[in-house]
Amino acid sequence: MTENEILASLQKGEYAPLYFLQGDEPFFIDQISDYIEENVLNETEKGFNQTIMYGKDSTMVDVLNNAKRFPMMSERQVVIVKEAQNLADFKNEQGRDMLEAYCKNPVPSTVLVFCYKYGSLNGTTRLAKALKNSSVFLTTKAIRDYQLPEWIKSYMASKGLKATEKAVQLLADHIGTNLERQSNEINKLMINVEKGIVIDDALIDKYVGINKDYNVFELQKAIISRDVIKANRIVKYFGANPKEHHPIPVIALLYSLFSRVLKTHYVKEKTSSALASALKISPYVANDYLTAARNYSLAKVLDNIGYLQKADLVVKGVESSPVKEEYILKQLVFELIH
Repeated sequence: MTENEILASLQKGEYAPLYFLQGDEPFFIDQISDYIEENVLNETEKGFNQTIMYGKDSTMVDVLNNAKRFPMMSERQVVIVKEAQNLADFKNEQGRDMLEAYCKNPVPSTVLVFCYKYGSLNGTTRLAKALKNSSVFLTTKAIRDYQLPEWIKSYMASKGLKATEKAVQLLADHIGTNLERQSNEINKLMINVEKGIVIDDALIDKYVGINKDYNVFELQKAIISRDVIKANRIVKYFGANPKEHHPIPVIALLYSLFSRVLKTHYVKEKTSSALASALKISPYVANDYLTAARNYSLAKVLDNIGYLQKADLVVKGVESSPVKEEYILKQLVFELIH
């Protein structure tokens, strides 16, 4: 099952006796476990029938003893093991055997949830196979940059929100693939924006704090169009606000830009739909890369990738430079455009 299918099932009041949530994206694991923690039992039932455990402070014996208890004055009980990857018993045969045995006969009145983050069990082991057969089993994957705009749109839609493409791209570029931060900012918008209003860059500026004129998205646009004055105005603003606009993420974004422009040069059919398919991006963004490919020759793109790699090494202290850190972006932008 996917995370959305699991949530849909929970929202219908369909609870399984065992959930094993693992993988590289903790947001989806927390989303499901938080829903179970908040909704399976009412406030009166939680006092006697909800147990929250942490892997580093628990043993498999503790977990299963709690799971085997019967609920008090309630139809079911909930046992959630957070940070389950720190449960030492996953590394020894005895602990794995105990959980495997429980998989064969889980207590139907218990909802037992393992939150195993930042990794996965070896899928070839007996325990992993037993969990796949006997539990609601989820393996999450870290979201990729190209998937982020669609995820933002989907999450907004689940909250009853709509946004312009530019607003979505601002969130994607400024916050990145930290889904917890993304969800927090979107939830902030949900609270502050009246129902039915389409969220645009001005509202992102007002409630999220991403300046609609001075941000990495606008810097990228200025570089694509080779707008020297606008690009210099933005990097000057970045230099005056170094805590909010450190050079490393800006360089990373620009490196991604020119890496995709490089690929654009090799795509045979120069249309937004063909490029969107080849680079796994939206047609809205694909038009920017087509413009950049027209404005920057293949040779210039290769030079720019070299400038970006050098700037990255300088900012990280790997290479020395006579240029002060606050002027590195200014010099870099000059090199990229000229």
